[in-house]
Amino acid sequence: MPSSTARTSRKPLALGAGVLVAALLLGFASYTATKPDAPSAGPSSPTADASADPQAGTYPELERLARRDAADPLARGRTDAPVVMIEYADFQCGYCGKFARDTEPELVKKYVADGTLRIEWRNFPIFGEESESAARAAWAAGQQGRFWEFHAAGYAEGAKEKGFGKDRLRTLADEAGVADLDRFTRDLDSDAARLAVKKDQEEAYGLGATSTPSFLINGRPVAGAQPTQTFTDAIETAKKAAGEAGR
Repeated sequence: MPSSTARTSRKPLALGAGVLVAALLLGFASYTATKPDAPSAGPSSPTADASADPQAGTYPELERLARRDAADPLARGRTDAPVVMIEYADFQCGYCGKFARDTEPELVKKYVADGTLRIEWRNFPIFGEESESAARAAWAAGQQGRFWEFHAAGYAEGAKEKGFGKDRLRTLADEAGVADLDRFTRDLDSDAARLAVKKDQEEAYGLGATSTPSFLINGRPVAGAQPTQTFTDAIETAKKAAGEAGR
């Protein structure tokens, strides 16, 4: 377990015991496939089943974690989108990068663009001090409206291997088009940044998450950088359920 995990407070969410156990079983237990240098997660990796029943494997308590805050700079998509995907991720996680490069752009093009999907990012640094710094830097870029540009730069091919030291973070912010780099540096080291990251961490740990990336799609847990079809199936199922609930 990464050393940062031991240093971070874990406050369980006010979830029913059955829901927490289900979340653990359906994909939030720690598993080696999502370690940065491990083999790719295959179809057998843990994930919730998007079955014929659109409500199967979903939990209202988990669905309510969607913030739907119009002022949230770490989110994209309509606040009233029928489907919200929450992602818990670390910039040093190789499979978070794989998802960001290979799968997320397809989901944005197909579902965010037409108003179906909202994506809410949660900083979940678990791989040490540079992960913590990168998380705060992403938050700081978001204060100037450039979170997703920083996200793209931080997850670009080969970016992880260059590390996330102080100078490197400033370079990434510059690549992301952050206008005021001095403000970025101040925000990065601010108490507000630390509190924001801690809030996201505690939410993830409260769910039992110990690996990245981990997702909730309208309360349905999905673990790891699964094939794109896994996400499209879960989104389509959640969209169907939302439509039926609105009748």
